[in-house]
Amino acid sequence: MNWILAAALGYLVGSVPFGILLTRLAGAGDLRSIGSGNIGATNVLRTGRKGLAAATLLLDLGKGLAAVLLARAVLPGTEAVAAVAAVIGHCFPVWLGFRGGKGVATLAGVCFGLAWQIGLVYAAVWLGLLAVTRISSLGGISAAVAAPVAAMVMGRMEFVPALVALAALVVWMHRANIVRLRQGTEPRIGGSRA
Repeated sequence: MNWILAAALGYLVGSVPFGILLTRLAGAGDLRSIGSGNIGATNVLRTGRKGLAAATLLLDLGKGLAAVLLARAVLPGTEAVAAVAAVIGHCFPVWLGFRGGKGVATLAGVCFGLAWQIGLVYAAVWLGLLAVTRISSLGGISAAVAAPVAAMVMGRMEFVPALVALAALVVWMHRANIVRLRQGTEPRIGGSRA
């Protein structure tokens, strides 16, 4: 029963579509009709509103962190379940017909919630690759894959299954990006297509 409650909690927290809410409140239109149609910070950046993109990034990260911390406080031992559910909620929110984001920022928050050290590795890989390549998808995919590896190295084996599942989800959500990466046509942040 606790696992079911944790899954429901995580999903509800994770499914809040901050990108949609912020762009509508700012009068930037429906985010789903802009750029990739994604509800995450990278697509918010395509509206030309850097502040909105930064706020979306922080709020999406924050909801992943909140889901894990709430589960730890209310239903101890269910953090990993809430973590998985939060990212699923972001990727497949019921409020948007199950068409959401790709889970990178929310997974970052989840990692910080599970163990701050895992979160630091995630952030270092994500932001490091983003700074070097300026390719958002490459940084996000690599960070997602690095998270379960970091958990194993740090001896946090209780989180490895959830992080492996979430890495697989993030990679799957980026399958079109992976095709473009292989073709050399994936767009770079602040520039034209490679």
